[in-house]
Amino acid sequence: MHKKYSIIVLCALFISTFTALAQNTPTDSHMRWWNDRVFYEIFVRSFQDSDGDGIGDFQGLISRLDYLNDGNPDTKNDLGITGIWLMPIMPSPTYHGYDVTDYYDINPDYGTLADFRQFIEEAHKRGIAVIIDMVINHTADDHPWFQASKAGDEKYRSWYVWSDTNPGYQGPDGQTVWHRGGDAFYYGLFESGMPDLNYENEEVTAEMYEIGRFWLEDVGVDGFRLDAAKFLIAEDRAQANTRSTRQWLTAYRDYLRNIKPDVLIVAEIWDSVYQVSQYIPESVDLAFEFDLARSLVRGANLGVRSGTLEALNLMLNNYPYGQYATFITNHDQPRVMNEVQNNIDAAKIAGSILLTFPGVPFIYYGEEIGMTGTKPDPNIRTPMQWETATNGGFTTGTPWRAVNADVLTGVNVAAQRMDLSSLFNHYKSLIHLRNNHQALRTGDITLIDNTGSNNVIAFIRHTDTEAILVILNLRPRDLNAYGITIEASAISPSAQMTVLYGDSTITAPIINENGGFENYMPLSVLPARSTIILKFASE
Repeated sequence: MHKKYSIIVLCALFISTFTALAQNTPTDSHMRWWNDRVFYEIFVRSFQDSDGDGIGDFQGLISRLDYLNDGNPDTKNDLGITGIWLMPIMPSPTYHGYDVTDYYDINPDYGTLADFRQFIEEAHKRGIAVIIDMVINHTADDHPWFQASKAGDEKYRSWYVWSDTNPGYQGPDGQTVWHRGGDAFYYGLFESGMPDLNYENEEVTAEMYEIGRFWLEDVGVDGFRLDAAKFLIAEDRAQANTRSTRQWLTAYRDYLRNIKPDVLIVAEIWDSVYQVSQYIPESVDLAFEFDLARSLVRGANLGVRSGTLEALNLMLNNYPYGQYATFITNHDQPRVMNEVQNNIDAAKIAGSILLTFPGVPFIYYGEEIGMTGTKPDPNIRTPMQWETATNGGFTTGTPWRAVNADVLTGVNVAAQRMDLSSLFNHYKSLIHLRNNHQALRTGDITLIDNTGSNNVIAFIRHTDTEAILVILNLRPRDLNAYGITIEASAISPSAQMTVLYGDSTITAPIINENGGFENYMPLSVLPARSTIILKFASE
């Protein structure tokens, strides 16, 4: 698919057995407000309960906003979050909300529209953008639209996909997708309780446009995360990534931009980079990078760089620079601490990669303190752990789901605030560094191939005014056999080095006239799974 890229400078280097892109240069037209953000994914049900009913709500979330960002750039106690993605907040018959019954209201478990508007106002006061989950592929089967459709209502029958006979074919994962409804069959990709909307019906599209307008204009959100975006419109038995789906999304975003020109549309398109990149930039602004996330976690766990760098190079090769959403794990996947066998240092190095790589980072709530959880899904979405107490400070009542027992052994915010070496303080420091340095947010990247070790990732993020060298030792043991070499870079020979993160005894490299250096060892021994971030700026 043709993409209207601005000039992208690519310099070829070799990493292991594959070609690495040394540099991929963005232009101003590629960078939007979301490129300056660090987003935080929140399940409202599990974040903070304000009224003792055991269910998180918007008043509780408001009370915790200062934890995410207190709005004062001079303070360093907050996490530094500048964007929030809320999992579904609309009325639904399920705990998770991914089957909506009313697109114009708030789940009463979470409060009212007035509460939500207050939350938006308080978030914006602190410089936090807010996007919400928009579940547009399907509704709940007890949504009034579907109930009328099932009953044969002339207006609503064609709002869903019906067949007089069972077409018989299965879904992409071998699941049943045709379900009996009365004397006919309806299409529901995920399950019978989630019937798919029919976007070949212009009335459905018009209604979804109006829903988007309502949340952007009347309520004030900053954008949407589109759930299951690749499945919107099937073409016969082709059920994912169809041309019709991409065309619909393009028109949808164009309409929303008429309402709010700087709206952010980020899509869940759980697929390979080759499929996902077809949507960007024409159909959506960002999509979550599942290939990179998988490689990132694997690299942090095993201590080798090759898979992570290969995945990064696919990003640089296939997207407009930085226009993809990076993450480690999310609400559908085992938490990162389970993936790295509860190794805090591995979780730290995963966080370092996330917060220094190009892209728009999304952090799943509790990831910054090492919360745990594996399938089934409710165990991945347990209440936030705020303090050392049975219910972790989440509620004064009985929580909707039990708080993890490790809240009593240091896996909570209060305990980790006091420990300068904690996972929380690692995340907080790196988020603030990213917020304070444009090079880490939107700067170009130059990968350094020659590090003397397959355990070391090194690269330079740079703008016209600063260059930042990042060195990551993924190895689970100390490393002394390494040496970082690059022939030329954006670092000025006269630049002064500042240690932004790492040992204060780090020595500076000897920079040649081309900005290169040879066999650089900032420390004689790189500590296991350590992070070094160095700034170079001319006086």
